[in-house]
Amino acid sequence: MTDRNSLLKQLTEISFTVSDLTLYLDTHPLDEQALTAFSQAKEQKKQLLQTFAENFEPLTVDCVCPDTNNKSQTNTKYAGQKHFTWTDGPLPWEGGTL
Repeated sequence: MTDRNSLLKQLTEISFTVSDLTLYLDTHPLDEQALTAFSQAKEQKKQLLQTFAENFEPLTVDCVCPDTNNKSQTNTKYAGQKHFTWTDGPLPWEGGTL
């Protein structure tokens, strides 16, 4: 199983990269290297979000999938049951750690 805190740290780092590249591309929209880096970072973030949701709980509503989320069945009142996983947690902004 994947370590929850390690995944959260990776998500924090790649989210910063995506945000930073977004700001740069606002003023340099034709920079091919930045466009490539942005596409790669965005894809990596998407994969990390999906991995996190599958193993723990979704961090964005776009990742909610009652059929595949929270395989570890941790932090849920509904272990073993198909359910709306958005309420599984703790979420980082609710005191979860990095």
